[in-house]
Amino acid sequence: MIMFLTVVQVICGILLIAIIIMQSGKSAGLSGAIAGVADSFMSKHEAKTADAKMAKATKWIGAVFIILTLAINLLA
Repeated sequence: MIMFLTVVQVICGILLIAIIIMQSGKSAGLSGAIAGVADSFMSKHEAKTADAKMAKATKWIGAVFIILTLAINLLA
C-alpha cells in the first residue's frame, strides 16, 4: 500500500512541477503592486482561460500531494 501511494505521490509531484512551469507570471512584481495593477480574480471570464484552469489544477494536485504525504506518513 505504501509503495502504491508513493508512486501516486511521485506522479502528482511531476504533474505539479510541469503545471507550475507552464503557467505565466501573475504579477509585475513590486512595481505592479505600487502602480495599481490588480488581478481580476472575480472576473467572469477568468475561469475560461488556460491560466485559470492551470491554477485550479495546481490547487487540486497540490492538495492531493499533501494528503498523500500525510497518508504515507501515518502508514509508515
